Amino acid sequence: MPVAIITGASKGLGRALAERLAARGWDLVLDARTERVLKEAAAAVSAHGTRVEALPGDVTDAGHRAALVAAAWKLGGVDLLVHNASALGAEPLVRLEELPMEGLRWALEVNTVAALGLVQEALPLLRAAPAPAVVAVSSDAAAEAYGTWGGYGASKAALDQLAAVLAVEEPGLRVWAVDPGDMATDLYASAVPDDDDPRPAPGTVVPGFLRLLDERPASGRYSAPALLEGAR
Repeated sequence: MPVAIITGASKGLGRALAERLAARGWDLVLDARTERVLKEAAAAVSAHGTRVEALPGDVTDAGHRAALVAAAWKLGGVDLLVHNASALGAEPLVRLEELPMEGLRWALEVNTVAALGLVQEALPLLRAAPAPAVVAVSSDAAAEAYGTWGGYGASKAALDQLAAVLAVEEPGLRVWAVDPGDMATDLYASAVPDDDDPRPAPGTVVPGFLRLLDERPASGRYSAPALLEGAR
């Protein structure tokens, strides 16, 4: 069975993607910082009959990243690496003039540095896989200028660039930076708590991610909502 590592998998998009992959027979290594919520998610996902390893921890910790890859190796390798764990830099979001430097550093550490660290750790197993792929969960804020989204957007723009360079350096991988679009997630609620406009549930955009796995287009930046439109 193919094996995926998904970070930030206890809720939201990460959990929704884990559930759909498990339903397809994937074995999974799941990560999140809150142990109780992660264990609940893993129990629900494992109901599909696949093997699920849940490792609570922080992706900024090199030891934790190594443990994630070691767990995947025990399951058979790494066919897919999904960096979904994210940090905003400030909660709620603030203008750049108010953005704490430690908040910006934390967003870069989680969204960019940890993502590269996990890729570096997993590369030997990815290279050995028959059809390896890396998914970097991006954001519209990485490409467009929105007030108060500067720190988060900068960290995601840096992630996009790392993904693009990785694709050049590792032509045997598919490397996709994917903007999932607006979603009703805890992350968004923390970012803009006063915005109560309805948004799609994370599970509604997962078919866009699955389309990438099914069709394996060229490495690059994609929009999950656009992939959904193209599938109709």
